Amino acid sequence: MSNNNKQNFFAVFGLLFGAVCWGIIWYPYRLMDEAGFSGVVSSFYTYSMAILIGCVLFARHWRGVFALPKSAIALCLAAGWTNLSYVLAVIDGEVMRVMLLFYLSPLWTLILAHFWLKEPIYRQGLIAIVISLVGALIMLHDFSSNNWPIPRNQAEWLALSSGIGFSLTNVITRHSTHLSIAAKSMLVWVGVASMALILLPMMGQNLPAMSAFNATQWQLMLLIAALLTAATIFVQYGITKITAIRASVLFLFELVVAAVASYYLANEAMTWNEWLGGALIIAAALISATQSSVHHE
Repeated sequence: MSNNNKQNFFAVFGLLFGAVCWGIIWYPYRLMDEAGFSGVVSSFYTYSMAILIGCVLFARHWRGVFALPKSAIALCLAAGWTNLSYVLAVIDGEVMRVMLLFYLSPLWTLILAHFWLKEPIYRQGLIAIVISLVGALIMLHDFSSNNWPIPRNQAEWLALSSGIGFSLTNVITRHSTHLSIAAKSMLVWVGVASMALILLPMMGQNLPAMSAFNATQWQLMLLIAALLTAATIFVQYGITKITAIRASVLFLFELVVAAVASYYLANEAMTWNEWLGGALIIAAALISATQSSVHHE
């Protein structure tokens, strides 16, 4: 296998591995929630573990830690909110509705990049915006009543905000000076742990002592942390080696994994309008990625 083929194989593997992780990671978080530990608490502990793993893996990168640009703080907070709100949404919400609301993120990326980075929106971008909005309206509309087609509970609002946070993270990454995979990964993990600490008192929760968890719960959190660490590093590697359109197609595998997992593990099934709206959101994501790959690469 040539060096290029090897890099391509690992990049594709990395993105698919990340998609599988994010498609199933909601389940162990739900198990922790059922054991009495909220998503904020388990996120703090799992991402703190990821930070410790990262400190060992990236030990030789520490010299440049104080030379990070100011945008790194914004990236840290945006990525922190993105991941934390996603975890909270998938614990309480219907997995596929949460995922599809998150996948409106290409729409927000196009809008943010236009107004913040002054990037033009081409015809494909405008088509993607219209299709994703139509898809969201169809998916969110309750056809048994005349209610407005908006997120119907806290989990869905969190999912929507997570997608916006993801778009903000993408735009900040483009706007900031070049950051290594190690720096970006650590910023994500530190951001989530910090955001969890900020949210705990606001939600009237306390951080339980380490002794509050039994051996099974520690094993579960360690499994989540290992998956998070591997997924973050693999995905960062994949994104740097693969074009935007290919990466977007591979990321959509997450929805397949989540659909199968939520059906078998949580007995969740989607209605016809959720399938139709979801298909339009996925189509819009692919169209917006086509704009990115044609005009930015």
